[in-house]
Amino acid sequence: MLSGKTAIVTGGSRGIGAACARKLASLGADIAVIYAGIAEKAAEVCTACEAFGNRARAYQCDVADFDAVKQTVAAVRAELGSVDILVNSAGITRDGLVAAMREADFDAVIDTNLKGTFNMIRHCARLFLRTGHGRIVNISSVAGVIGNAGQANYAASKAGVIGLTKSVARELAPKGITCNAVAPGFVATDMTAALALSDEQLRAAVPLGRMARPEEIADAVAFLAQSDYITGQVLCVDGGIAI
Repeated sequence: MLSGKTAIVTGGSRGIGAACARKLASLGADIAVIYAGIAEKAAEVCTACEAFGNRARAYQCDVADFDAVKQTVAAVRAELGSVDILVNSAGITRDGLVAAMREADFDAVIDTNLKGTFNMIRHCARLFLRTGHGRIVNISSVAGVIGNAGQANYAASKAGVIGLTKSVARELAPKGITCNAVAPGFVATDMTAALALSDEQLRAAVPLGRMARPEEIADAVAFLAQSDYITGQVLCVDGGIAI
């Protein structure tokens, strides 16, 4: 259980991030929902988290902005009293074939997905080091494990998250701080709704024959957030895609 802990969840207003926020709240954690877009969606997630009897606050922040992240982490600590768990779920896609991909689309995905994860870890790590405790869970992707045609930018960003995860885990392990990654496959969220995969296509791509539910990714995140002896690992929650 996570009573007395505070969790920051980036990308927390929708999809996997929202499911993670609700799951950690159900285990007793206070929640800081970091969002970039629609305030009403973030407020809805906070209300759902508060239903478990915990505190929940929403903070608008572009995770790609180093200084904005610093200010936001300070605000969370000031309002909620501590930061114990960091879930990096904020992510975007700008798909396209590499031969035609615009530089701006490559940069945007790297800035949010990879640099944004670094920014959050960078500013939370000092708080973890002061207390000698912290749990970091980064949302990577099966695309970062095996690659995916038409997603060179996204796959590169998520592979980078895996390398970042392992390096941070090595650096912070002597201080009792863990850092792991979850690599989802296809998940039924707004981001994948546009794919409109048929059952036949899903069965061909996913051995288990269906997309994951966001709550199934959140279960893996919660498991790693509560573990004291797992670090530097990548847990694929992908229905068998990366077998």
